[in-house]
Amino acid sequence: MRATFWMGRLAGIRIGVHWSVLVIFVLIAVGVAAGRLPDAHPGRPAWLYMLVGLITAVVFMFSLLAHEVSHAVVARRNGVGGDEITLWLLGGAARLKDEAPSPAAELRIAGVGPLASLVLGVVFALLAALVGQVDGPGLLVEAMAWLAGINVLLAVFNVLPAAPLDGGRLLRAVVWWRTGNRLRATAVATGAGRLLGWLLIAVGLYLVLAGAAVDGVWLLLIGWFMVAMASAEEGQAKLRELLGAVPVRQAMTADPVTVPAGTTVREFLSDPPWLYRHSAFPVTDPAGRAVGVVSVNQAGQVPVAERDSTTVAAVMVPIEDIPTAAPDDPLFQLLPGIEASPVRRALVVAEGRLAGIVTHSDISRVTTWLASASPSGPDRPQAAR
Repeated sequence: MRATFWMGRLAGIRIGVHWSVLVIFVLIAVGVAAGRLPDAHPGRPAWLYMLVGLITAVVFMFSLLAHEVSHAVVARRNGVGGDEITLWLLGGAARLKDEAPSPAAELRIAGVGPLASLVLGVVFALLAALVGQVDGPGLLVEAMAWLAGINVLLAVFNVLPAAPLDGGRLLRAVVWWRTGNRLRATAVATGAGRLLGWLLIAVGLYLVLAGAAVDGVWLLLIGWFMVAMASAEEGQAKLRELLGAVPVRQAMTADPVTVPAGTTVREFLSDPPWLYRHSAFPVTDPAGRAVGVVSVNQAGQVPVAERDSTTVAAVMVPIEDIPTAAPDDPLFQLLPGIEASPVRRALVVAEGRLAGIVTHSDISRVTTWLASASPSGPDRPQAAR
């Protein structure tokens, strides 16, 4: 899920928002303002209901953000890279660049999200009780009570043992710990996710036919999302198994064409060394160290009048946002990072110097070869055994 725009950084994590957030934001604001508040406290001005509804929707979005930030922070403390969160229609998604190194780390990363939502639910409930005691029942108390309930509901729903929910990750961690097999654990969690997804779809269809169209459509949407995400996660797990012990060096393009950091955008877009060769290139400093990746698309967005005064270093994606690996690292470890990378590439570094580059197409080529070869046949690449 790609962000439509970026809000900035929180705890070093880049926060993005997809346009679909507007849908859930409006639904919550209108639902609270036109439903719960006037039902509980009739006779107030319409503008006041809408104001409290809007504030409630904003606070709920920050609650979702807190849930996702907790995942990213704990993941980072457990050695799993992750520096991007995107809020969208059905909640939020934290992009993690690596797999959890152990079942215990997986358990901690998955469990902290529902725990954060539960804590927020308790905090909002205590605030509602405190304000109610001081000021009596009112719109503010009602809004905080709604926020308490929705955060507790979010925590409970997320611990259901089915991928891609946090509960699916918890189930995966337990099965992985009991069996020692990460792939089998993923298969169990994703199978449970598809089962729950189809169940939600069935209930949603029933509600639509019974006349509860709004609730039914929401369940259909959530169920479809769970089935799709669980299937995608299982596919990624099978891909990691297929790649097996293939090292990065067998997929990378060695000694790639590079762009010096001081090259102007005009030179980059018009000079023969780079013209028509690729859509993105590693950028190097005078010592030959990789400092980032620049794409033709990024450079092309620089106004023509500024291309002589703008260097590629000013428009590149910095090395901190690009996955890197050594030539002998397992190739499958680059998969999450390349998927999360803004340029869909990884750089290969040996002894501090650029040794190669790996693109999504490179991995697809290796995958095609491995899938076409017999698992036990003589044509199977040696490194994949």
